[in-house]
Amino acid sequence: MTEICASLREIDQHVLAETAAIIQPTVRRLSIRKLETENVIHTIFSHPPVVRWRKAQGAQTKRPPLLVLLHGRGADENDLFSLAPAIDSRIVVASVRAPLPTDEGGYTWCESRSPGRYIGESLRFTLTWMQTWLDSLASGRSEAQAMYLLGFSAGMAMASALLLDQPTRFAGAVLLSGTLPFETDISLERDRLKNVPVFHGHGSFDRVIPADLVTRSANYLQEKSGATLQSRHYPIAHEISEPEINEINAWLVQDIASRLKP
Repeated sequence: MTEICASLREIDQHVLAETAAIIQPTVRRLSIRKLETENVIHTIFSHPPVVRWRKAQGAQTKRPPLLVLLHGRGADENDLFSLAPAIDSRIVVASVRAPLPTDEGGYTWCESRSPGRYIGESLRFTLTWMQTWLDSLASGRSEAQAMYLLGFSAGMAMASALLLDQPTRFAGAVLLSGTLPFETDISLERDRLKNVPVFHGHGSFDRVIPADLVTRSANYLQEKSGATLQSRHYPIAHEISEPEINEINAWLVQDIASRLKP
């Protein structure tokens, strides 16, 4: 029996040694990939975003209102910039490129588990990066500037995350064809957006974002957020139509005008 137990121990040690020989290189490779990923992320977030600008013309204030455009997954700063001609010329337009390149081309704002379900840690990285850039726009300036967000698809999650994280920072937001950042550290408490102007638009034939998230987002905005909400549905798929952008522009112009009244 003693000899058998000794033999089994030798076999176990041999198996463990072989297993270790297989696992250790794999662990080293994974560690190297993790380190490379961390280095890439550090490099990405150490630079300000790439932004395409349109200057304002005929503005009534020293610092014209600013509209920040946040595109969807797989696009870049040029995508939503095509909307600029439809936006009132008195508004500055800044179309921002998301920080993370995607395998299929273009960029996205953060990692996700599945469409519309974002990873909180990744979202927070990008949120801090965007807030730092926004801080730089106000640095050294004494005049206030009304700042609006417009996010489409994954950009809606980013826009709503920025808005929910710092509700008093923004004059309002346009949230299109996406979802709010559920299951992250972003606060979705009742009245979080109390009296904040929000335009929410979605296409009736849009199947890109899961229906449960679309419904949940609409319910929060309508019933719990406290926002001054304008909600619209359009007979379109995952896109922004001409009637929609025209309504958005009218909404912006009206809200900006209300702020200029004595």
